[in-house]
Amino acid sequence: MEPIISTALLTQLLTWRAVIDIVLVAAGLYVFYRTLLGLGTWKMVSGILIAIVIFLFANLLDLRGIEWVFSNISQVAVIAIIIIFQPEIRKLLERTATIRRAKTGKYSDEFSQMLSEAVFAMADRRQGAIIVLPGNDPINEWLSGGYPLDAKVSVPLILSIFDPNSPGHDGAMITEKGRFTRFGVRLPLSQSAKLSDDYGTRHHAAMGLAEKSDAMAIVVSEERGKVSVFINGRMEPVTGREDLVRWISGHWQNTLSYPMDLQKGKPRWLVFSQMTASLAVAVLFYSSLIIAQGEVLEKVVTVPVEYTASPAHLVLAGEKAKDVRLHLSGPKSDLNSVSPDQVNVKIDLSKAVAGKQTFLITQDNIRLPRGVSLLDVVPQRIELELTEILVHEITIRPQLVGRLPANLAIRSIEVTPEKLKVLSPVTQKKEVAASIITTPIYLESITDDTQLFCKIIAPPSIQPIDKRWPDVQVTIRVKRN
Repeated sequence: MEPIISTALLTQLLTWRAVIDIVLVAAGLYVFYRTLLGLGTWKMVSGILIAIVIFLFANLLDLRGIEWVFSNISQVAVIAIIIIFQPEIRKLLERTATIRRAKTGKYSDEFSQMLSEAVFAMADRRQGAIIVLPGNDPINEWLSGGYPLDAKVSVPLILSIFDPNSPGHDGAMITEKGRFTRFGVRLPLSQSAKLSDDYGTRHHAAMGLAEKSDAMAIVVSEERGKVSVFINGRMEPVTGREDLVRWISGHWQNTLSYPMDLQKGKPRWLVFSQMTASLAVAVLFYSSLIIAQGEVLEKVVTVPVEYTASPAHLVLAGEKAKDVRLHLSGPKSDLNSVSPDQVNVKIDLSKAVAGKQTFLITQDNIRLPRGVSLLDVVPQRIELELTEILVHEITIRPQLVGRLPANLAIRSIEVTPEKLKVLSPVTQKKEVAASIITTPIYLESITDDTQLFCKIIAPPSIQPIDKRWPDVQVTIRVKRN
């Protein structure tokens, strides 16, 4: 049996639709993993991944209790995940939609060396600074304030901008395409608890930008005289000038390349292993769905009965079945689509005649999804009685409730219209109901001649010719004793 199942599973996995599906899921997992890796939000994600794995195994083994729990909390959980991971989801969508273009004006070795020299010169002087090197993500929405600048990189310029007497020394300086474009800029403060309160505003601002984008921020601490790099939501210490040069060059290379680029050396194998793991998870996910959804199960569902094509001269009389129970069999995915809102039993009365008749319920009376078969029906037959319908006039009788006040008496009652043409079934004695009544009229509230508009109350077997009962005008005239 197992080789047959494996062959069937392999056949479904090798279809072109399945291949496209698996590749797209694998690509989504890879981009999602790279985004979370860069943002450093694995603590909460690990719990969600464990829950997903549990659900996959429950779905595969048909564990009804776990499936019920997941199905009932899934909608709330999705909303909660969207709220909790709103920044990460936004970042994922931005990176997915971003078109990576070749950059011009690259950071040269001269740029890296001059920037490193200036940074460590400020560190020796205990002169605070923040220098931002953007990545692929746009950062303008996270920046505010500052002064425009268009200048080449030079050590004297950097030292003068971050001089304590300079008006923009407390803000950040932005570099783009190897030039300084803005200084005195305010950055968003970090909302996480990654940094302790021992660090000042510069460090929390650099962490805030690193959490929201792939930009790299270089921070010089005026209290400690140390240099730190903030990138991908984390802080890294810089040991020396050459170390900072490597950070700048590595940042440029990482943001220049595509997510799927395979670089030389260890990163190439790392990216390849991540892509392979994403593909393996996608295949496992798709296989579990095929096995679980393809498993043949049975289900009992109660569906309504609909009576159609009734002859114009006949009407159903007496009790009639309103629903039946269907015992169905088929794949799990197809059975899940069977619900009382979408499936019903139709009884065709087009060839019915007056009197009692029996109608059998078969699969021809039911429109089921493809792959679902009918095993049994309860009840298997429905007995109906059809009666001829006559057209005739029937009197409308006002329904009077209570009595008039003591000093009043009814002089006359006028009903408009007095009679209506109706459709009603013929009884065994070939008789029809003599009258229909209005909604209640309470006489206690009448103190003078009164005109009322009432609805009609009639047995279900009596129907108006015009498909709708008209309003009835009742005029009551009174006299004083």
